[in-house]
Amino acid sequence: MDLLRESDALHARVQALARAWDRRIAAPESFDAIATDIVRHQMRYIPGVRRLIEASARASLAPDMIPAVPVDAFRLARIAAHPPELDVVRFRTSGTTSGAPGVHAMRTTETYRALCLAMGRRALFSAWDGPAVVVALAPAPGATPTSSLGFMMAAFMDEFDGRALGGEGVFDVNAPERWLFGDDGVHLAGLRRAARIASERNEPFVVLATGFALVALLDALDGATLGEEAPTRTVVMSTGGLKGRTRTIEPSELTRATARAFGVPEAHVVGEYGMTELASQLYEGTLPGGALRSARNVYVAPPWLEVTPVDPATLAPVALGDVGIARFVDLGNVDFPLAILTEDLVRRRGDGIELVGRRQGAPLRGCSLAIEEMALSPGPVAS
Repeated sequence: MDLLRESDALHARVQALARAWDRRIAAPESFDAIATDIVRHQMRYIPGVRRLIEASARASLAPDMIPAVPVDAFRLARIAAHPPELDVVRFRTSGTTSGAPGVHAMRTTETYRALCLAMGRRALFSAWDGPAVVVALAPAPGATPTSSLGFMMAAFMDEFDGRALGGEGVFDVNAPERWLFGDDGVHLAGLRRAARIASERNEPFVVLATGFALVALLDALDGATLGEEAPTRTVVMSTGGLKGRTRTIEPSELTRATARAFGVPEAHVVGEYGMTELASQLYEGTLPGGALRSARNVYVAPPWLEVTPVDPATLAPVALGDVGIARFVDLGNVDFPLAILTEDLVRRRGDGIELVGRRQGAPLRGCSLAIEEMALSPGPVAS
C-alpha cells in the first residue's frame, strides 16, 4: 500500500470514530488501535519521527509511550508525511518569539473539518435544535486559509447556519456580514445587526471570538451592552490570548464582562482550546442543556484526543492532581506528528484538564533530542 492509500485509509478510520461519537453509537475500533497504525505510518514516511522513536530508550509504538514532538520544532523544518506539492492548506502559527511561524501542512482538510464539527456541535450547538445565526469576531479566512481557527469558524457557519444574513439566499461563508473584526477593530454595527436578525428569526446567536477580539469589543462598547438586540439563546465561544489593544484582562473577568455585554449568564460564554499543531480542540462544557459538561476552566477532550500532564524534565506523567506540561496524542494528525508537546501548564480534573498557565524560563530539558531530530528532517518550513 503506498503513502496516499495508506493515509486515506487512516483518515477514514479517524472520521468513522468521530461519526460514531457524534451519533452516540459504539466506536468501530479503539483509540490505541488507530494510534498505533498512525505511528507505523509516520515512522515509514516522516524521517524525523522515525529517528526520534529509534533514539528514545523508552519509546514503543504504544500511543502513551511514543516521544512527543515539541511545538518549537515546527519552526525549524517541514514535518509531514506527504510532499509539499500535495498540500491543500498550510496553517501557520502566530506570535512565535523567534518570528518564524510553525506550519501544519495538510493534504486533506476533510478529517480536520469532521473533528471540528463533531466537537463543536456538542460544546456550542447541542443545547438548542435547528439552525443558528453564526458570526465571528475575526477576519475572513479567504479562499486559501492560513489560520486553522478561521477554517474552523467558517466550517461552523457552513454547517450550523447555512443561510445568508438578512434573508434567504445563497450562502456565502466569506460574506463580510459574518466576519466582524479587522484592522479597524470590531464592526460593532454589524454585530448588532446580526444579533437583531437572530432575535427576529427566533434562532440561537453564536458568536465565535478570540479573547483579543472580545477585549476589543468591550472597549468599543465602552459600558454599553447588546442585551436588547441579542436573543436569550446566545452563546459566545472564546479562545486564545486575553490581551486587547489597550489592556489585558483576567480570564474570569473577561467571562463576566462578555456575559454582561451580551445580556446572558456566564455559562453561555464557552472557552475553546486549540492550536495550529493539533487537528482537534477541547472545550469547556458550561452551556446549560448542552451535551458537553464540565466546570468553568475545565476543558474536555473528544475521544480521538488524549491529553496528559507530564513533568517538564523527565516528560513522564505527573501524579494525579499535579501540574505538568500538556502532551497531546491527536488521531487527527494522520499526516503530521501524532504526539505534540506544548509549554502550556495543565492539571487533570475529572474527565478534563484545567489550564493553569504557560511555562516560563529555560527550554525544556526533555525536548532537546526531539528538536535535534526534527531539525534534521529534509526540507525547510514551506513559505
